[in-house]
Amino acid sequence: MFTIEAKKFGTLFSLLQEDGYTVVGPTVRDQAIVYDELEKVDDLPIGITDEQLPGSYRIKKREDAAYFGYNVGPHSWKKYLFPPKRKLWEADRKEGKLTVLKEPINPQKMAFLGVRSCEIEAIFIQDKVFLEGAYVDPYYQSQRENVLVIAVNCTQAASTCFCRSMETGPKAKRGYDLSLTEVVNDREHYFVVDVGSDKGKAILDSLSLPQCREEEVEKAEKGIGQAVDTMDRQLGVDTKEINTLLYRNMESSRWDEVAKRCLSCANCTLACPTCFCSDVEDTTDLTGDHAERWKSWGSCFNVDHSYLSGGAVRSSTKSRYRQWLTHKVGSWIDQFGTSGCVGCGRCIAWCPVGIDLREELAAIREQDEEKK
Repeated sequence: MFTIEAKKFGTLFSLLQEDGYTVVGPTVRDQAIVYDELEKVDDLPIGITDEQLPGSYRIKKREDAAYFGYNVGPHSWKKYLFPPKRKLWEADRKEGKLTVLKEPINPQKMAFLGVRSCEIEAIFIQDKVFLEGAYVDPYYQSQRENVLVIAVNCTQAASTCFCRSMETGPKAKRGYDLSLTEVVNDREHYFVVDVGSDKGKAILDSLSLPQCREEEVEKAEKGIGQAVDTMDRQLGVDTKEINTLLYRNMESSRWDEVAKRCLSCANCTLACPTCFCSDVEDTTDLTGDHAERWKSWGSCFNVDHSYLSGGAVRSSTKSRYRQWLTHKVGSWIDQFGTSGCVGCGRCIAWCPVGIDLREELAAIREQDEEKK
């Protein structure tokens, strides 16, 4: 492991940019910490943290100058690998001849800076969807191959975090090229850097960083331990049994209770780092000589998402919420071999009415035990 002083962090930016990477990371915009292109260290949310509760998100100033002293905001990294809206092809008709042009795939060389452990696991989950099996998404594949992942281990946890329940954090265990653990106090501010790949090693060699002292590593590990200790709200259900628990309780009265609150707004699916539903829309101009096909994010909370020739399969809010939760943490296990939830808590914070899936699962488990 190696150490980089906070005052020298800008050299990492410069090195990445010189190597042709577009640096993408956290920054403050519209009173939230979002992911966007960064030009310099000062673009980071320095000295800013976030407070999250069910249905509530606020940013405020910290008492120190931490670069990554927050949890997660409304954005996830999937918007760069699986864009919210993308043109697939366009067609033109001239003098009776039809020409179809596929949209070219031009991946951008990106460095994802500040990827939390739960978010790395979310990317792995989307890899299963888009890269495995008989059908591979060429856009996702191409962009994924051109991403450098710089993880940041969590040293604090929001009240909405439950990655410990899902075994996805707060420390990154895989999937990174470099990982950083920030140590900041009244006397010192530095990062403990770990290498996860040959690409990461090449960057580290160029930086010529000193090796960590034992006490520096201990302070970094202590910070990660603080995140574990403050994550007091857990899932409360054995993740290996969630699928069968939900299958047994498809007619639970709890679905009716949550449906009274749910707005079917789809906020949870838009903020979720693993949701992958999409819609396809064809458009034409007024002459009918030009047409385009676009792919955009969809949601199982939209009535049209389950529409078949005879009508919508899931016409009620109850059925749509049940579909989302049952698939996310239940049938996803049968389909992909893993839960579709990484415990980031975004769906809890960004739900307008503060629905907490941890409470819903706990209530269903309680009803199930009463029946037994």
